[in-house]
Amino acid sequence: AMYGGTITSILINTPGESASLITCIDGYPMAKQGRAGTALGAAAIGSFIGGMFALAVLIAVGPFVAKQALKFGPPEYFALVVVGLSLLIGMMGKSLVRGLIAAFFGLTLAFVGIDPLTGTVRFAFGEEHLEDGIEFVSLAMGMFGLSEILISAEQNLNSQHQEFPKIQNMMPKREEWIPTLKAILRGSGIGVMLGLVPGTNSVIPTILSYSIEKKVAKDPSRFGKGAIEGVAGPETANNAYAGAALIPLFTLGIPSSPSIAVLLGAFIMHGLTPGPTLLQKNPEFVWGVIASMFIGNTILLIMNLPLANVWAQITRVPFKILLPNIVIIMILGSYSLNNSLFDVGSMLIFGILGYFMKKAEFPLGPVLLTFVLGKILESSLMKSLTIFNGSMLPFFQRPISATLLII
Repeated sequence: AMYGGTITSILINTPGESASLITCIDGYPMAKQGRAGTALGAAAIGSFIGGMFALAVLIAVGPFVAKQALKFGPPEYFALVVVGLSLLIGMMGKSLVRGLIAAFFGLTLAFVGIDPLTGTVRFAFGEEHLEDGIEFVSLAMGMFGLSEILISAEQNLNSQHQEFPKIQNMMPKREEWIPTLKAILRGSGIGVMLGLVPGTNSVIPTILSYSIEKKVAKDPSRFGKGAIEGVAGPETANNAYAGAALIPLFTLGIPSSPSIAVLLGAFIMHGLTPGPTLLQKNPEFVWGVIASMFIGNTILLIMNLPLANVWAQITRVPFKILLPNIVIIMILGSYSLNNSLFDVGSMLIFGILGYFMKKAEFPLGPVLLTFVLGKILESSLMKSLTIFNGSMLPFFQRPISATLLII
């Protein structure tokens, strides 16, 4: 599922989910250069290696490492999100001021809805649909997908002949293999480390991976223009995160993300108790899940390397056929979230807003990333201040949060 969101990110600049957001930055430029197959191939290889690495860690050192993750409380989550937000500096585009405006706009959108601490409704303006907050899917599809369609329609409206990129090799070039593999190894480590921390989400490892790849690159200016490491690293990180997130669940009974919380509910419904005794009492179940992860990662690689060329053919479909169909799918996707036309309207408004932001050269990445991280930031900050009676000093007295804030 993590890899599935990559396909639309690379081919039509629309993230299938929040974890695939970073992939748009370099994946879509690669597709426009005729290297959609290579981007999909690198993402598939990275996803496979990241997933297998997480699986190895789960088998080898899961129980020990998960106990260390218990040291994370609200102050540590807050510090971790601050680190994630500080890494947005690498995505600010041409203007730091425009980038900051975009980041604060996303942060403001994150505060729409019910206050997590007091239950007060904020920024809803009497609209009951806004009481639950803004849907990420409507925001992402509008800001990235619909705005891209409007830009593409504008550019291709009067063109008589349209050149399509050639779909060639799915493998990286010979000189790209070493930097790609290095990005994959770094992404594996980042994804596993953050997967062990309960309460994080798949966006943070992808931001961290992308930022590190940009820092260690000999030519950082390539990023945002089709750097293969900008696809391979984050894609590996989100798959490694997905596998490693099972470690706290199996060993401590603690869900580390919303999707893992759903899995926890499924375990309990079937009479299973995740925690230290799970492996002793239900070994066939635990090893069955581990085997399913191994099979799933293998199938991902088998299906996507040969079929990457099939997915890439989408870029060859004429705009007059492709774009209206994508808009229809977006409208259906938005509506299906809550069976609400309000979500469809939100998607259309964000699409128009995203179009004007692109025209004015505002980066869209910071909007979505601060929107996702803002909820965790606020919740962990408010919980921490409640524990510390309003004092900020304890943030710098706890070793983990102090280290993260200094970083």
